[in-house]
Parts: sequence; structure tokens; C-alpha cells
Amino acid sequence: MATEPEPFAQTLLARAHPPAVAKALYTERVVKRPLYIRATSPITSARATRRQTQNARKAKARARSALKPRPLSAAQKRALGLLEIPKAQQKYELYEGLHKLWAGYMVEILGLGGDGGKPFVTPASAGQQLASADMHGAIVEVVRSRCPSRVGLKGIVVRDTKFTFEIITAKNAVKAIPKEHTMFRYEVPVPKKEREEQKRPLVFEVLGEQFQTRGADRANRKFRIHYQPDL
Repeated sequence: MATEPEPFAQTLLARAHPPAVAKALYTERVVKRPLYIRATSPITSARATRRQTQNARKAKARARSALKPRPLSAAQKRALGLLEIPKAQQKYELYEGLHKLWAGYMVEILGLGGDGGKPFVTPASAGQQLASADMHGAIVEVVRSRCPSRVGLKGIVVRDTKFTFEIITAKNAVKAIPKEHTMFRYEVPVPKKEREEQKRPLVFEVLGEQFQTRGADRANRKFRIHYQPDL
């Protein structure tokens, strides 16, 4: 009867240890060696780790955004009356200070102030600044319109929307004037220097139909001079 060959590991141990010691080491260290097995031991790769990190970051961002209050819609603003000027604040003298601030703002963007101010203004040099300027506080007057009843209306701009100018007149009345098919005129006072007579203000006219942009959007928009068929 053929005997089974001795295991290779036991043969190696027998070369370094006596036969009894080699057999004992083989039995305890190899045959009876415990094998630990985990129920869940996934092999995570670098891509899986990045995906888990990104998902955790997105979950935290969604949790933070859920705590932030959402902005009111246009319908909610109208229902709360946030877009209306209270009757007690519909007074022309309350907005005269706003007009003075606007006049200083226009002098600054046109470069008319100081000793190095421009002697004159041309469409090529200041057309872009005039087209993108904020009109809140300007005193505008309707000089041309398809609706004859609007011609001659004049007041301080209290709200510049996409399609209308809301002005308050000297009679403390708030008027909403559509920009479409309407020509507006406004003046920019020129500051005088010492020992110099007061100069005439600069007069500009704006075609409202080509001005149908919100003030915030108009600041970053580029305008080009081109032919207007309505003129």
C-alpha cells in the first residue's frame, strides 16, 4: 500500500527543525491555522471613494439649501404689495435727494468732474456709458409718443423695469410710462469750476423701445450704434 507523500511545507520545516518539532509546527501553524472571514468586505477603489465623497458633499449641500428661505415669486411680491409705493411716500420732495445722487453719479461716469474733466461728450466716447447707466433718480420727460396724452409728462424715475419707467411728478402722482414707442429726454448738470459761470446742462434723448432692459441687466450689456427706423 502506497503511503501519501509528505506535504511540501512539512518537508521544508524538517530541514530546519527536528522531525517532532517540524511536525508540531506544521500542525499548529498550517493545518490548524484559523481563517477569519468577514461577511462584508468590499474592495473599494479610488473611483468608488471619490464617488462616495461627492455624494456626501452633495447631500450636505442639499441639506444646507433646504434650510435657506426661498425668494418670493413675482405673484407673492404683488400680493404683499412690495412692488407698490405707499401713499405716504408718494411725495416729490422725498426723491429730490435721489436725483442729486444720480446727477453726481452721471458726472462721475461721464468724466465731467475735476480739473481733468472732458470738455465735451460725444456718442462715440460716452454712448456705451449712457446706454448702460442706471436711471433711478433721473428726471425724465416724454417728448414723443404714439399716445399724445403722455407727451409732456415729467418726473423723477423711482422704478426702472424692463418695459416701463415709473416716475413721480411734481404733483405727487406716480405714473407708469411704457418705454415702447416713447422718446424720453433727461439732463445732466455740468459742475462748474471756481471763477467760472454755470454751464448749460447736457441734454440727452433716449428711445425707450431700444431701452427695454432692466437696469441690472443693462449694466453688463454692450450696445451698438445702428439705424433706428422709428426715428
